[in-house]
Amino acid sequence: MAGKADSIKTIFYALGANFLIFVAKLVAAIVTGSGAMTAEAVHSLADCGNQGLLLIGMKSAKKPPSPEYPLGHGKAIYFWSFLVALLLFSVGGAFSLYEGVHKVQHPEPLSWPWIAVGVLVFGIVAESVSMWGCLTEVNKVRGTRSLWRWFRESRQSELIVIFGEDLAALLGLGFALAAVVATVVTGNPIFDAIGTLAIGVLLIVIAVFVAVEVKALLVGQSADTAVNAAIREFLDGRPEIARVFNLITLQLGSEIMVAVKAQMRGNLSDRGVVEAINAVEAAMKQRFPEIRWSFFEPDITD
Repeated sequence: MAGKADSIKTIFYALGANFLIFVAKLVAAIVTGSGAMTAEAVHSLADCGNQGLLLIGMKSAKKPPSPEYPLGHGKAIYFWSFLVALLLFSVGGAFSLYEGVHKVQHPEPLSWPWIAVGVLVFGIVAESVSMWGCLTEVNKVRGTRSLWRWFRESRQSELIVIFGEDLAALLGLGFALAAVVATVVTGNPIFDAIGTLAIGVLLIVIAVFVAVEVKALLVGQSADTAVNAAIREFLDGRPEIARVFNLITLQLGSEIMVAVKAQMRGNLSDRGVVEAINAVEAAMKQRFPEIRWSFFEPDITD
């Protein structure tokens, strides 16, 4: 099985990079008057806020269970991740589209465009560092899966969001750089407006993909496919169990709930069944420390 990613480290990588990039972009946007640069500055500011929301979500998810929340608050991180996707869509994407339409209707020449170019190159370098940090953590958990397959199957919503944000940021910076350079070379500010519109579309598309994945977790997804298979294999190999009828898992943030219906092996007394189940559950939680809750139903038929 794959390892475990450090989501906190990934978030702080992204937060540090985005704050530095935001300050640089804001100065460049004010000096140059570039719509694409303005859109990118707002995008980076929104990303800083988004990382703050993810940190709040991760803290909320660690609250202990209570009578009102018997399975804990692990799914709180999904709410905050979904909120981040909405902000990426509205604050980042919608604003960029608005700014692009405005620039198309009222094109303005760029002032000191090479400042914008320098800032964008700096942004690409800084964002690449953030993406490197994110991919380092992603590679710990994706195993041999492709990035696309990991994105569709991952149960770590905060890592999905950071990956989506970093990807959007890198591509957005590339669009903005191409737009500014095209404007400088041709002298036509319409290219800056087109670049701003492209950034808006990019942010909205990535926000939709992220929202779809997080929505599935909000509704209630099982544990990762590989984890599910490993738990099933573990149960099938236990000497106390003759046959596993049903295995249900539910991902709750960083923790998992497991429900098992199985036929026990041998002609055991009531006490013997209880002891066998306790042994299986203890071994299962030791093998899979992410399992917080387990419910075991012994039966002789499905």
